[in-house]
Amino acid sequence: MAMAAPHVSHSQPPVGRAALFAHPTTAQSSSPLRLPLHRRTGIELIASENFTSLAVMEALGSPLTNKYSEGMPGARYYGGNEVIDEVEELCRARALKAFHLDPASWGVNVQPYSGSPANFAAYTGLLQPHERIMGLDLPSGGHLTHGYYTAGGKKISATSIYFSSLPYKVSSDTGYVDYDRLEEKAMDFRPKLIICGGSAYPRDWDYARLRAIADKCGAMLLCDMAHISGLVAAQEATNPFEYSDVVTTTTHKSLRGPRSGMIFYRKGPKPPKKGQPEGALYDYEDKINFAVFPSLQGGPHNHQIAALAVGLKQAMSPGFKAYIQQVKANAVALGNHLMSKGYKMVTDGTENHLVLWDLRPLGLSGNKVEKVCDLSSITLNKNAVFGDSSALAPGGVRIGTPAMTSRGLVEKDFVKIAEYLHQAVVICLNVQKQRGKRYNDFIVDLEKNKDIAELRAEVEKFAIAFEMPGFLVSDMKYKD
Repeated sequence: MAMAAPHVSHSQPPVGRAALFAHPTTAQSSSPLRLPLHRRTGIELIASENFTSLAVMEALGSPLTNKYSEGMPGARYYGGNEVIDEVEELCRARALKAFHLDPASWGVNVQPYSGSPANFAAYTGLLQPHERIMGLDLPSGGHLTHGYYTAGGKKISATSIYFSSLPYKVSSDTGYVDYDRLEEKAMDFRPKLIICGGSAYPRDWDYARLRAIADKCGAMLLCDMAHISGLVAAQEATNPFEYSDVVTTTTHKSLRGPRSGMIFYRKGPKPPKKGQPEGALYDYEDKINFAVFPSLQGGPHNHQIAALAVGLKQAMSPGFKAYIQQVKANAVALGNHLMSKGYKMVTDGTENHLVLWDLRPLGLSGNKVEKVCDLSSITLNKNAVFGDSSALAPGGVRIGTPAMTSRGLVEKDFVKIAEYLHQAVVICLNVQKQRGKRYNDFIVDLEKNKDIAELRAEVEKFAIAFEMPGFLVSDMKYKD
């Protein structure tokens, strides 16, 4: 049974500036879309956000949302899933192809609703309750789902509630992961699982070293590549699959797909190892699939899986590789310009899609800079830096380039954005000088600040000149 494809433009733009859009603006939509105005007139710098294509959004709005399909392809609990099986198998095949994986050695589950459920399903499949894990600490750039708990011992995520967690950290001197200290702690703690990957770490990972540490202490190695999955697919980051047992990811960040999740797992024969039975096989597939369903989720979101299949096809295009290369170049340009003004970037730069700005030398907190940027039509997020104890008033901000690169911005444009960020920080310093450091005093009547109003006008004039992926202004019901 064949499924009628949604209306999608398959034209391939030439590699170059136009290729950064990789399908998003040329397809026509039958229904008008009202987009929040600040999206078109603002600068989007949240590192975990992106602008997906119209083709992806059309799949998300398809009749596939109407069908229940618990189980795996060919083994559903409901009938009438022939088309759903076809869609999911296509998505799985494209996922393996997009990440250059041999289907004999790797499998993938594309049913997780997003990245956090994907992580917890992987842990549930691989571990028993209360078994030990190690992940990068949140103030060091890690993620909540890697086992974070507060300095006071409060367990924040389900990962730390149901598993015994010992975080590892970055070096206070360099901002890089301290692999020597990680190895020392792992040999004492003896975790069952080591988790690598971060949400605010601007550098690549030494997967070979992590594999060696995992083998030494008898642990499995899981990479959460959510932030850098687009870079990995484009082969513009070190390949985590070479050394990991399991790899998880969201799909809506640098990969530029829908909001969804995937779990990749090794399959087939294990490499020969002392003390291991000859011909031993990886047993992750059934465990992870069972953890996703029926253990943790109900029916898959079939419209989401179809949209992911569309996004994965786009990620295999030459235009997508050009896009990712531009994402990285833009992050370097942004970070370098801020550092040229004397500002401190964690690790003194970046190798991926984000920079982490340490505001503590200025005496500022991230929530103040985030607030002023919000009022100036610049969206970024406050973020902890190493040594922080508060997530509400942390010492930094995280700045990402994927979304605005999807709008066609190049290095010179991000130098301009860095100037806007500099102006925002100057405003913060002036307001703080006048009102003191208390946040509640800082924000009083901030909306009436003339400097912010002038910056906002400049930002919006700049941003509106760039195209917006995923819709046509001419099709919008509500005009500017």
